[in-house]
Amino acid sequence: MADPRDIIIRPIISEKSSILRELRKYEFVVSPFANKIEIKNAVEDIFGVKVEKVNVIKQKGKKKRMGIFEGKTSGYKKAIVTLAEGHSISFFEGL
Repeated sequence: MADPRDIIIRPIISEKSSILRELRKYEFVVSPFANKIEIKNAVEDIFGVKVEKVNVIKQKGKKKRMGIFEGKTSGYKKAIVTLAEGHSISFFEGL
């Protein structure tokens, strides 16, 4: 089994994620090879909370252009984790 800190790469902090936090949902960028069970176990190990549900989304990279040169931003895998009633992640409380 992989180390939980290799599965959860970083949290996503945005306007949408702050609205979701009120519904006990937290967003993370995760390893592209991780599945829902590994993500659930990693969040429970790192933050010491009970996870109710995990939704996974693959974000595709966008085309970017600068003059005549064209490139592409890298894609990533995002997980929206719903916590059980009465649980919260203290890392996000001050944001």
